[in-house]
Amino acid sequence: MKRRNTKSTTEVLSIFNNSITALSHEMLQEKLNTKIDRVTIYRILSRFIEDGVIHEIIADDGKKYFALCDNCEGNHHHHNHFHFRCLTCGDVECLKEEVNVNLPQGYKAVTFNGLVSGYCLNCN
Repeated sequence: MKRRNTKSTTEVLSIFNNSITALSHEMLQEKLNTKIDRVTIYRILSRFIEDGVIHEIIADDGKKYFALCDNCEGNHHHHNHFHFRCLTCGDVECLKEEVNVNLPQGYKAVTFNGLVSGYCLNCN
């Protein structure tokens, strides 16, 4: 399905393209130059996830963060990696090394959500 490219969508994508860390909904809303309502931001994020533009990260505090996908196709986030959340500054980032989980025979993994909490290089 072809998506309409709106000003709001373009601005949200630009923010992700210029961010080196994952962003929460609130962080994204703070960075927007224009006032886009919360519901529209959620719709854009959902669409981006569905289209494989970003992936969702659920932190150890239950908060959701979103990061650009490097190798996602369609609506399938297929690269499995850990994420890191700094306990001081709160930044969440993707760790690039892929994780291989050895499951018992007959099991099939569909999603992976791994998070490591600690102190980043700037806060350590």
